[in-house]
Amino acid sequence: MDLGIKGKRALVCASSKGLGRGCAEALAEAGVDLVMNARGAEALEAAADAIRATYGVEVTAVAADVTTEEGRRAVLEAAGDVDILVTNAGGPPPGMWTDWDREDFIKALDANMLTPIALMKALLPGMMERGWGRVVNITSVSVKAPVSVLGLSNSARAGLTGYVAGTSRQVAGAGVVVNNLLPGIHATDRIDALDGGAAKAEGISLDEVRTKRAASIPVGRYGTAEEFGHTCAFMCSQYAGFMVGQNVLLDGGATNTTL
Repeated sequence: MDLGIKGKRALVCASSKGLGRGCAEALAEAGVDLVMNARGAEALEAAADAIRATYGVEVTAVAADVTTEEGRRAVLEAAGDVDILVTNAGGPPPGMWTDWDREDFIKALDANMLTPIALMKALLPGMMERGWGRVVNITSVSVKAPVSVLGLSNSARAGLTGYVAGTSRQVAGAGVVVNNLLPGIHATDRIDALDGGAAKAEGISLDEVRTKRAASIPVGRYGTAEEFGHTCAFMCSQYAGFMVGQNVLLDGGATNTTL
């Protein structure tokens, strides 16, 4: 399928590995030039080189912490006039409600709510001026069904979801489409860390944790970064122009809801 976005330019955050890398790969496969961002310069350059070699698109790599003002400034300066924005940042640590104080919530909000909002505020005006744009915010299944040990993430990402609900409808008339993509359990470093924590807490092996978690997913496995990326690419495509302010759940059926 021709997604109709060949020659467009995309900023993909946290894209040296995991779900962000999956999104960058799928967009590159569709012919999109990329501005890739991550904190680790070595892994980022390796990912950028691999994508250039495989897909022949232009790739600009910016090693910076996008959750800081300085990092955002560097990324936005390199990005210029992008047509597509994919926001993404690692989630805050798990824990119990008694573990978190104000500063913990401020850090979570900065990373998982205020940073995507700042990037949208910077880039949406240009998209609106040009009459076309796509934004996909990578959030979490937790905004549909809260994960008890991820209270910081539940809170920050739910706030972003509320912001997108209103903002997406304000910019849609200018040809700019904003949606959220909600991952369930995918085979990424983040899930490896959570699985490791669960194994330690339950006193069982990592393999046992993964077998148990996979059994809780109707498809019987973890998702892959590749299929996540292709879903993101579709949401950035010419075919997504009537999809506005939606929360697309990609969790293998694990969230047991009707709506």
